[in-house]
Amino acid sequence: MAKNKDNFFRSVFLIAAIYDFVLGILFFLFYKSIFSYFNIQLPDYPMYLQMSAAFVIAMGFGYYFVYKNLYRNADLVKLGIVYKIAYSALAIYFYLVSLAHVIFFLLAMVDIIFLALFVSFLSYAKKKN
Repeated sequence: MAKNKDNFFRSVFLIAAIYDFVLGILFFLFYKSIFSYFNIQLPDYPMYLQMSAAFVIAMGFGYYFVYKNLYRNADLVKLGIVYKIAYSALAIYFYLVSLAHVIFFLLAMVDIIFLALFVSFLSYAKKKN
């Protein structure tokens, strides 16, 4: 049973790694096309968008490290939780006050799902150790 749960969480972190890595690369390299497609005004200083995208890529690597060794890298999960809370809270707030496009709200919903799974993993890991 524990092996199945370990495999489940390993899959969660592999999916999170791929998701953040791909999302980060897309926004880093193709932000103009993405913003154009969704009819979002380009930022005056795209460097800030690209720096955020680079951070998302870095988080993807972190989730990959967790995938490779769940328990040794549990502190990276805590960092991921902080990141998911920060992004989701800000994206939802800015969407609700009409300062963000719905796509960022939808990405926040995906992050909330990951957030719940990350918290569930930490609870599971704590019981296992």
